Amino acid sequence: MESGLSDLQTDIANGSYRHGGYRTFTVTENKRREISVASVRDRVVHRILYEYLVPIYDRTFIFDVWSCRKGKGLVGAIERTQDLFSRYPHSYVWRADVRKFFDSVDHKVLKRILALRITDPVTLRLLEQVIDSFDIVHHESIADSRRKGIPIGNLTSQIFANIYLNEADRFVKHALRPAAYLRYGDDFFIIAGSWAEAVAFREQIVNFLRRELQLEINPKHDILIPIRCGLRFLGVEIFPGGRRLNERNRKRVERNLSMDNMSSYRGLVGKHEKVKQRRRFDWILLERYDEEL
Repeated sequence: MESGLSDLQTDIANGSYRHGGYRTFTVTENKRREISVASVRDRVVHRILYEYLVPIYDRTFIFDVWSCRKGKGLVGAIERTQDLFSRYPHSYVWRADVRKFFDSVDHKVLKRILALRITDPVTLRLLEQVIDSFDIVHHESIADSRRKGIPIGNLTSQIFANIYLNEADRFVKHALRPAAYLRYGDDFFIIAGSWAEAVAFREQIVNFLRRELQLEINPKHDILIPIRCGLRFLGVEIFPGGRRLNERNRKRVERNLSMDNMSSYRGLVGKHEKVKQRRRFDWILLERYDEEL
C-alpha cells in the first residue's frame, strides 16, 4: 500500500495520473439504480479531492441544503420540513426533483462552475480526470451531443451534486426569495403564500434549471398543493401537525424486519410514527421474534 501511494503521489505531481474504468452493479431498493465503483487507487484520489473541496464550498451553501453535509442529513431534513410546515400551515408548497440528475450533470457546466473558485492547476487537472472518467452521451442531435453524467458510486459525486445545484439554491434564495426553500440531494420544495406565487416560482426555477444547468424537472414528482393536505417527501408523509412513514416504506419495514435490523427499524418507526403505529410495530416485532426462535 505504501509503494502504491508513493507511485500515486508521483503520478499526480508529474501529471501522468489517469483515472481508470468502473465496475458496475444494479440496486433495486426503492428504485432501480446503476452503481459505478472505481478502483481503490482512484478512490484515494476521490477522497483527496473531497477533503479539498468541502472546506471551500460548504460555507457557500445555503442553510437549508441537508444532504451530504456534516451535522445535517436525512432525519434533520425531515424535521426541518416538519418545522417549516408548522410555521406556514395555510401556504402552498411546490415539491419537485430533477429527472435523472446524476445522468444529466453536464461536464462543461460543472467544470465552469468549479473553475470559478478552484485555481490550482493540479487540482483542476485531477477534477477533470474524475469528471471525464464517466460519460453518458445524450444524442439529441449529432452536433448537439454533450458529455454528461457523474457516477452514483463516487464520493466526489456527492460534493459535485451540491456544488452544481448550489447555483439553483442561490438563485431561489436570493433572487426569488420564497417563504421557505429546502433541498436534499436533488429533491426540493418551496413554500409560497399563494397558488399564483407558487406557479410563478415554479416557472422561473424550471427555466433556470434548463437554461443554466441543462436539467429538467421529473414530471412524476412535480407537485403543487396546499400545505394542509400534507406532502410525501423523503420517504415520509409530512403535515403541519405531524408526520408518518409513507405506505411503501412502512410495508418495506414490515417485510424486511428481522432480529438483525430490529433496532434500526425500531428507531425509524419511533422517529416518524405516532403511538398507534409504534404499538403495532412492537406487536409485529414480537411475532417475528417468536418465529425466529
